[in-house]
Amino acid sequence: MELKSLSLEDFRNYGGARLEFDSRCNVICGENAQGKTNLLEAIVCLAAGKSHRTRSDRELVRFGREGFQLEGATAARGRMFTSRIEYGYGRRKRIAINQVPAKAASELSQVLNTIFFCPEDLQLIREGAAARRRFMDLSLCQLRPRYAAALAEYQRLHEHKTRILRDCGEHPDLLAALPEFNLRMAETGAVLIHYRARFVRQLAQYAAAAHAECSGGRERLEVSYQTVKTVEDPFGDQKLLVLRLLEHQREHHGAELSSRQCLSGPHKDDLEVVLDGLSARSFASQGQTRTAALAMKLAAREIHRELMGEYPLLLLDDVLSELDPKRQEFVLNRISGGQTFITCCEEDRLSRLLGGRVFRVRAGAVVP
Repeated sequence: MELKSLSLEDFRNYGGARLEFDSRCNVICGENAQGKTNLLEAIVCLAAGKSHRTRSDRELVRFGREGFQLEGATAARGRMFTSRIEYGYGRRKRIAINQVPAKAASELSQVLNTIFFCPEDLQLIREGAAARRRFMDLSLCQLRPRYAAALAEYQRLHEHKTRILRDCGEHPDLLAALPEFNLRMAETGAVLIHYRARFVRQLAQYAAAAHAECSGGRERLEVSYQTVKTVEDPFGDQKLLVLRLLEHQREHHGAELSSRQCLSGPHKDDLEVVLDGLSARSFASQGQTRTAALAMKLAAREIHRELMGEYPLLLLDDVLSELDPKRQEFVLNRISGGQTFITCCEEDRLSRLLGGRVFRVRAGAVVP
């Protein structure tokens, strides 16, 4: 999988730019707040149809403009694809692949996949469960179109149920709709659990190997999937998963009514990360948690390669500057075999180490 070129028009701080990329490594350098991360964000948009930094497309539009356009040429699975996104105020966002309108943004992930890694991701182990769910979701939405559709539906149902619980005090008649929402959330939630359990099983294997390599074999990393307690076997039949989710909902019905919150379901899922038998979140050092986060991100990249037959694009947003030399070397030794984009403030060392192509960014423009 290779992104051949990227064109931007009125995206973030870019008025207009066209870049042609190296098939191996692309170093994007420049001072802070010049637009390096914006280029990576544009690539993420072409893979997912939305930004990883904001939910509002309006925030992606250059100041004083009415909309933006992105276009990328991608080589994948032995074919060439042109993906295009157009957004304007007051208009529905338009997405097309090879000039054919896409029915859903998730179709973009069938052309281009990315693994995005920024300094905040180094805190993946210490963050709350939401960060680790998001980590799972970002990979699975690209790998499994059915998962992406189920996640969108589950989130919609969750929002509706939350409104019912919030407003039922003043409008008790709303509770009549609760059983239907519970059933649909259980059915959709079973799909999420099915895919998450299998993803984490693969993740655990690859992450353990990567962590052992980085630690010189001195530490043992274990990653396991945590879902609602009534689900004893997340690999079981989906009909049984639905029954177990409904059981959990019944157990928490009273608590949900009193708290006015949705307390039951896979929106509470988590990853348990254990290092040498102890909770990494509670007991690991900063260096150990960073190594574990690196191992999990690189493991996700290997899962993409295994399932899709090609490496996804690896986007490293100023991550190397946050790592000590040992961990820098670990990452750099593992990025071969696929296309990589790295942002940094100083180009010299990276360009000498990695070769490839260097882009210098200043005030929303790529300069010589």
